[in-house]
Parts: sequence; structure tokens; C-alpha cells
Amino acid sequence: MDIFSVLNMIGGLALFLYGMNNMGNGLSKMAGSKLEGVLERLTSKKIFAVLLGLGVTAVIQSSSATTVMVVGFVNSGIMALSQAVGIIMGANIGTTVTSWMLSLTSIEGDTLWLKLLKPSSFSPILAAIGIVLIMKDKEETKGKDIGNILLGFAILMFGMETMSDAVSGLAENDSFTSLMTAFSNPVLGMIVGAGLTAIIQSSSASVGILQALCATGAVNFSVAFPIIMGQNIGTCVTSLISSIGASKNAKRAAMVHLYFNLIGTIIFMAVFYSLNLFITFAFLDKAANAAGIAVIHSLFNISATLVLYPFSNGLVKLATLTIPDKEGDEDEGFKKAVMIDERFLERPAFAVEICRQKVFEMAEKTKEAIIYANATMLEYDVDTAIKVAKLEDEIDDYEDVLGSYIVKLSSKHLSAKDSRSLTQMLHSISDFERISDHALNIVHSINRINKKEYTFSKTAKKEIYVLCSAVNDIVTNTADVFIKSDLEKARVIEPLEMVIDRLTKRIKDNHVKRLQKGACNAEMGLIFEDVLLNLERVADHCSNVAMELSMLDDNKYETHVFLEDMSEDEKEYIKEEYKNLKKKYSIKKEDVKIVDEAEAKSKKEEVKSKEDSKSKKEEVKTKKEEIKAKKEEAKAKKEEAKAKKDKAKKKTNKTDNTTNTDKK
Repeated sequence: MDIFSVLNMIGGLALFLYGMNNMGNGLSKMAGSKLEGVLERLTSKKIFAVLLGLGVTAVIQSSSATTVMVVGFVNSGIMALSQAVGIIMGANIGTTVTSWMLSLTSIEGDTLWLKLLKPSSFSPILAAIGIVLIMKDKEETKGKDIGNILLGFAILMFGMETMSDAVSGLAENDSFTSLMTAFSNPVLGMIVGAGLTAIIQSSSASVGILQALCATGAVNFSVAFPIIMGQNIGTCVTSLISSIGASKNAKRAAMVHLYFNLIGTIIFMAVFYSLNLFITFAFLDKAANAAGIAVIHSLFNISATLVLYPFSNGLVKLATLTIPDKEGDEDEGFKKAVMIDERFLERPAFAVEICRQKVFEMAEKTKEAIIYANATMLEYDVDTAIKVAKLEDEIDDYEDVLGSYIVKLSSKHLSAKDSRSLTQMLHSISDFERISDHALNIVHSINRINKKEYTFSKTAKKEIYVLCSAVNDIVTNTADVFIKSDLEKARVIEPLEMVIDRLTKRIKDNHVKRLQKGACNAEMGLIFEDVLLNLERVADHCSNVAMELSMLDDNKYETHVFLEDMSEDEKEYIKEEYKNLKKKYSIKKEDVKIVDEAEAKSKKEEVKSKEDSKSKKEEVKTKKEEIKAKKEEAKAKKEEAKAKKDKAKKKTNKTDNTTNTDKK
């Protein structure tokens, strides 16, 4: 083997790895979030988890990627550790699909059908189609993703063929033959397989390299077998590295992956070599081929799954014993619902879907916050006010985490649609956060009213009820529109926002009149103005969210451009809807007049009652004073009588003393 053969082998390996990576990325983008998203919707049956893991890995062509995703799910609290075990098992089976694809290179025969099945026959056609699809579309589209898949597959196969041709001369090299013979030692072969896979972090790639070496004819099954076993252990390095810095459960998921492959390899090798002592397997001395490598790879992973599947809970316990909970540690099972694992950034399409789900949660919480806040205006309740404060804190967390994550995600390779979705989400989370701030402001205002023991007038309460009903409806509609991407329903938001603006202005005017008549004090008036301002701003932010959604659908990115391009039919629809909503949320003059008259009558009665009460109090006070005067007069008379009595007694005593003296 000369220097040119070495260079050809290195070039073939580079093309092989690049093609595999390119094809995997294309498949992942083509699948988008839908295929990987099924990992979240697991049932309690572990067999379905195994099938899901198998299916996802077969499509994205990487068990390492699937396992890293699982570690991310467990770390985020989306998936339980017990659910992760089945997916990990299925991923190990799914990764064998690549080895079967690569085994096509070993097909030999002179018939037309066999020649057509060889990759060297159809790969050039796939490459040509792929490059046309890639160059045809400038933006990221499904056609471009398909082009990347086809081109990646063609490069992969071309690299495989190049490697096989480059190493074909090694069959006559004594040094290479003796090296391969040394690897027939089970322990050494397993170490080499594990080391190679750990370096390139892909069992599919390392198996492909082994299949290419089989073209030399110098690699027997006795050599290939332990190397394949080691490759299954080496692939665990990716998930172990991914778990660094993650939660304990995420680390345990990585350990489950390691234990599954390690225990499976030990059992498989122990059984195989034990049987070989009694029943000599003749095929071990034969030259390995690509198809035989694929058979062994699949047989091992299927057998390991069948053997260890009943003991999946045991793998969880073993991982828990390896990484135990320490006394005093915080409960890592508890995770903030808003948390999004950084590992998902490696799968941008799926990360976009995760972000979307989190923004949906944020929208629901925002709706709850406003409804609770408006409820406190009609009937103040401390528990409800606390709920609003708690929801506002949670929504702030959502904005902080989602905002930072979306910025990171936007730098990744995204489709044009996903990129627009991220922009829309970034604007929407800001609006949702501001709505929650206004909800908390409303609660603070009502709390001030409650502490000062003020109350809204009956007219104000009636007006607030109508306005709160409109605001609750616009927030509820906005949340539904955003979650369901209901563009038809989004058209109602703008006219409803216009109605709320009109209502707010009307209520402010009525409020000024009440202030002028002295029906409301100045401090209460300022608080009421603040409440109205917050409710109006809530409607404005709802309008922003609906506008962002509509602009995303129409590929318009500036509000004024979108409004200018609005069709006459749409403008007419808004006018008509505005009229209907204005009737629905109206404050009738006669009702306000009746309420005002009732309030005036009530106030007159209240004033009269106060005057009567004051008169009675004065009368009681006068009587009390008269009684007190009489008591004092009686007391004075009593003291005067006592004084006279004492004087008379003293006079009597003096007379008696004089008489006694005369007698003497």
C-alpha cells in the first residue's frame, strides 16, 4: 500500500463521514419536529417506547443523537427516567439500519438487477438530482432538504467505495494481516472497537469503516465480532459527555445507556464464546463481509434488547445506585416548567417546536392572570390577588428563559418558516409578559382601594363589568388564536381592541363628570384612571400578538406595510365586526341614568340618615348632661345635709360637755 492509497483512504473516510453527517442533518430537518416530537407523547407501555426509539433513530440515522435528545428530555423533566430506558433500547436497534444500507456495496453479480442495486450504479443519479434540488431553491425548503439527503447518501456511498478500493491492496500486506489477527483476541478487539467509536462518536460510522476494511479480505469474523461488541460500548461516550453538568436524572439516563450496552456485550460475548468451546463456529475463520457485519450488529442489539427488556427497572435502579441522591440535596425531580435543555439546539427544528409549546403555556398563564385580576375588581379576594402575583412571576421566568433561548436558536441553521416563527414568538412573549405586568398593576390598584376602604360607585361597577368582559374576551381570543394559529379568529382581535379603546374613553368621560359632581373623591379617581389605563394597554398588546401572527402568514414584517396592503374586503369586515362588537359591549345611557338617580336617592337618604343620627346623638348627649347635672345636684344636697348633721352633732356634744362641767 503506497502513499497514494493512504491518501485515497483518508479522502474516502472524509467523504464517508461528511456524507453521513450531511444525510443525517437532511433527514433531521426533513422530519422536523414531528418525528422527534413523538418522543414526548409516550404511553405507559415500554414496548411503544422501544418502537419509537427504533423508528426515530432509523430516520435520523444516529443513535447518539437520539440518546442525547433523551438525556435532554430527562434533564428538562419532560420525560421520566423509566420512559427513557425503552427509547435507548430502541435506538440501539435503529442504528443498525445504516450498516444494512452500507452492505449494499458488497453486492456482486452480473445480472442487471444486481448491478442496479449496487450504490455505484445509482449514487451518481441521486447526486445529480440532489444538487439540482439544492441549487434550485435559494431559501430553506423541503426540496432543498431532500436534495441534501440524496447528495449526502451519494457522498456516503462514494466515500465507502473509495475507502474499500484504497484498502483492497492490504490483503497482501503481512503487517496488516498480523495486526488484524491480534484483534481476534476478544478483549483487545473490544477495546479497539470502543476506542474507535469513542473518537468519532458514531457507532454507525465505525461499523461502516469496519465494513470497508472487510473489502481487503484480511478481516475474519473472529476479528470483526469483538470489534463490533466494543463499538456498541464506545457509542455511549456521546451521551456520557452530554450529561456533564446536567441533573442527576439526566446523568442516570446516560448511565442506563452505558449499562445496557456494557451488560449486553458481556452477556452476548460470554454466551457466544462459551458455546464456541463446545460447538466450534466455523464462520469465525472466514473472511468477513459487509452483510455479515450488518447481521452481527443487528443480532447483538436485538438480542440485548430481548434479554434486558424485562429488567429495564433494574437498569434504572443500577443507575440510581451509581448516582445516588445525597442528603441535603435539592429535589432534582422538580424542574421549572419553563426550562429548555441546551441539547435541543443541536436539533433546531425540534427546538423551535419546544419553544412554541412553551410560548403556548405562557399564553395560557397570561390569560389566567388577566381573568383573575379582573375578578378582583368586581369582588376583592386575597387568594386571587396572590394567584395573579404568582402567575406574573412565572410569566417573567418564561420571558427570560425563552428570550435567551430563542436568540441562541436563531443563530442555528433554520428553514425560512422556522426563522419567521422564532421572530414572531420573540415579539409575542414580550407582549404576553407586558399583559401579565398590567394584570399585577390592576391587582395593586384594587389592593390600595381595599386598604383605604374605598368602594366603586354603582355606575363605575357597571362600566367596569362591561369593560372587563371585553378585555377577558380579547385575551382569551388572543391566546386561542396564538395556540391554534387560527387566522380567521385573529381578524376579530383588531375590531375588539377598537371597541375597548372606545369603551375606555367613554368610561373616562363619565368618571370626570362624577368627579365634577363630587360623587367620587380625587384619590379614588386617580386609582380608577390607573385601572382603565392598564386595561386599555392589555387590549393593545393583544392586538400586537394577532398582528404578528397575520404578518407571519402573509410574509410581511412591518405593521404599516401589512395594514396598507389590507384588502378592501378585510377593511370592510373590520368595520362590520366593530359595529357588532360595539353593540355587544355597550353602556346604555338610560341604565347609567337609572343608576345615577338611584345613587343620588341613596346619597340623600344617607345624608338624612346621618343628620338624624347626629340629632339623636345630640339629644342623647343632652339627656346625659341633664342626668349628670341632677346627680351632681343630688350629691351637693346630700353633702349639705351631711354637713348640717355634723354641725348639729358637734353642737350637742358641746352642750353636754358644759352641763357636766357645771355639775362638777
